[in-house]
Amino acid sequence: MLQPPRSGLSPFSDDAFKLSRWSTAETLVNLDEKGDARPALATAWSRTSERAWEFTIRQGVTFHDGTPLTAQVAAGALTRASQVTPKPRILDGVELTATAEGGKLIVTTGEPDPLVPHRLSSPQLSILAERAYATGGKVDPVGTGTGPFKLTKVNGTTTATLDRYDGYWGEKAKAAGIDVSFVPDGTARAAAIRSGEAHIVEAVPVSQAALLAKETISEVPMPRTNTLYLNTASGPFKSAGLRAAARAAIDAGQLVSGVYEGRADLAAGLLGPALPWAAAGRKPLTERTPAAAAKGTGITLATYSDRAELPEVASVLQQQLQTAGFAVKLVVREYAHIEEDALAGKFDAFILSRATMLDSGDPVAYMQADFTCDGSFNLAKLCDDDIDKAVKKAAATDAGPARRAAILEAEAAILRTDAAIPMLHERVIQGDATTVTGSAKDPRERLLITAGTRLK
Repeated sequence: MLQPPRSGLSPFSDDAFKLSRWSTAETLVNLDEKGDARPALATAWSRTSERAWEFTIRQGVTFHDGTPLTAQVAAGALTRASQVTPKPRILDGVELTATAEGGKLIVTTGEPDPLVPHRLSSPQLSILAERAYATGGKVDPVGTGTGPFKLTKVNGTTTATLDRYDGYWGEKAKAAGIDVSFVPDGTARAAAIRSGEAHIVEAVPVSQAALLAKETISEVPMPRTNTLYLNTASGPFKSAGLRAAARAAIDAGQLVSGVYEGRADLAAGLLGPALPWAAAGRKPLTERTPAAAAKGTGITLATYSDRAELPEVASVLQQQLQTAGFAVKLVVREYAHIEEDALAGKFDAFILSRATMLDSGDPVAYMQADFTCDGSFNLAKLCDDDIDKAVKKAAATDAGPARRAAILEAEAAILRTDAAIPMLHERVIQGDATTVTGSAKDPRERLLITAGTRLK
């Protein structure tokens, strides 16, 4: 695995995606390849009013501690997710209430929300046994999931162990278990495939992909964008003209051909080729702010080392911005040691590899978190009425062409501010030993080890 747990494997954090990728924690709803909602721990649902949805809970499901899944347990898990601070990203701007009535799960939102089933597919809303929440504010996923693999041990930020759960409600796992190692160093991860130390490796660095046998790597376009976030609340980039100057200075093509060796796609917007409708419906931007002269303006540019390409991206951007007249100080740390400062606005510019559909299978949640006034992941410290209105409109629109058009309107409103400069869209490069079969190649990074994953 690329990144070690940052929040003790709490499902309310990004660690939830590890639990999902190990098939140990499950959600009420799954998404298919097209992003449509499909049954999981809930077998059916219906919208009973503008703000209320009714879900039928799957019968015969037991948690890894032997307790049964019920509508009441599911309601309790969702209630805790809605009350925790900070909220899971998927609930940004959403007032969610969950109750059990007559054996059904009733989910109500403060405002009409056409994407409630999609939201409930987020790994951050996984349903764990009641025992998981009994530790005074912390959530313990060990032995409390419902998936085909039972998490049995976590050794801090070093390793984790999972065993097959023979009481699983669905297809039983073909593998006896999973041994997980957290290895932030990309060269070491790639070496683990070459040496046979690992059967599966996530996030093979581009620089290492060419060194691996072709039959051991796979490459899939993904909804992930490398974006330069500019601090609009303090420092030089409060100036729209200097933000425009930064945009004009960046040659993303140099990043794609050089740093990524062609294994990435040039960004035309925040949403990339994993969403074909975005390119088809996107209109050219108008009313762009003209670039101001940098005149030696000093800025601090930061990123993290967990994704192997980003320090090199930062170095290239430093050169490009300095050529445009900025004086650039570079800061690179591991993500766990830089996220807090980035969210606090301590850098003028921050390079982030950001999944744009990680949570709900819909970009609106990402836009709400990153670009609205109350967004919980607003690195740019952006607060713009036009953006808030555009994102709110998209959030209220039913799934389909109208929603997609509204999403692209919101994207245009964000891009006009130059608070976020999309550079390129990454691809999933995954390593699989020739002795393993059945691992998932998932653009959304929700699945990796499945019930069908096994050694040949």
